Amino acid sequence: QVQLVESGGGLVQPGGSLRLSCTTSGFTFTNYAMSWYRQAPGKERDLVATITSSGATNYADSVKGRFTISRDNGEMTVYLQMNSLKAEDTAVYYCYALYKWNGAINYWGKGTLVTVSS
Repeated sequence: QVQLVESGGGLVQPGGSLRLSCTTSGFTFTNYAMSWYRQAPGKERDLVATITSSGATNYADSVKGRFTISRDNGEMTVYLQMNSLKAEDTAVYYCYALYKWNGAINYWGKGTLVTVSS
């Protein structure tokens, strides 16, 4: 059974930091590119950051220089370190796994809420 379980969300003041974790099971983690998406109230779900199976990363412009995505293949876990948080970072953050070859397989986690507020 495939599982992606996010944790680490919560309430933080502007300028603060949080570290999100996505612990996975049930699929070959090393084959998958892992991403974090976020969805703010009333808005679409947007890509935040991706780390490929080989460790290459890319980020949305809005988080470059503030967020860092990383993965631990042994623990089958992907992380999102979020620094210098802003009110506009408030959203539900989702973990996403994608494996592409001739076709594609993808999985979503259920999300963790991050609220940035004073």
